[in-house]
Amino acid sequence: MSAEPTTPADSAAPGTPEDARTFWEERYRDSDRVWSGNPNPLLVREVAGLEPGRALDLGCGEGADAVWLAAHGWRVTGVDISTTALDRAAAHAEAEGVGQSVTWERHELGRTFPEGSWDLVSAQFLQSPVELDRERVLRWAASVVAPGGTLLVAMHASWPSWQSEHDHPFAADFPSLQDVLEELALPATWRVETLEEVKRDCPSPDGAPGTRGDNVWRLTRTA
Repeated sequence: MSAEPTTPADSAAPGTPEDARTFWEERYRDSDRVWSGNPNPLLVREVAGLEPGRALDLGCGEGADAVWLAAHGWRVTGVDISTTALDRAAAHAEAEGVGQSVTWERHELGRTFPEGSWDLVSAQFLQSPVELDRERVLRWAASVVAPGGTLLVAMHASWPSWQSEHDHPFAADFPSLQDVLEELALPATWRVETLEEVKRDCPSPDGAPGTRGDNVWRLTRTA
């Protein structure tokens, strides 16, 4: 859930277990690497102009976003449900020389959360084929943004153009830009900075050209 995958992002075997921790542990253990190791482009685009401070990376996966943030001066807490993913993330951070700038915590978001407040809370592609209370997670995420801080959310807006909803054993969860704003129900002390659907190239596994839409929300807590 942290960076562009080396295999299709939404692939999942039929008979996915309902237990989220079991699902994600098996997903990571099934291959040496699930994600590309590169930071999410929307995070890079939206964070580039922000003053580094304390950052929280929700669903950090193998750590690409957290490592990028740390390399650009942020003090980061990376959170994921999978111990395997967190171990890989810690190794990535050490290899890049930023291990001391990142703290890793295991949480099943929606049930447990890290303590503290942050200048940046990033939730990149928190879309799961197993149970995830997205509304609760995002409202909690907003509640721990420090005054003057940023909430950054990105989610897929659709399947890739070469893919059909009938190709998957689970229902799609593609909230609209307005859906997420309504779920957040933010007070007037928040300002919308970015509210956009971005179309990007997304080739199929066999190299056929394609596109995909991603939604991005960047919001500032003004007080």
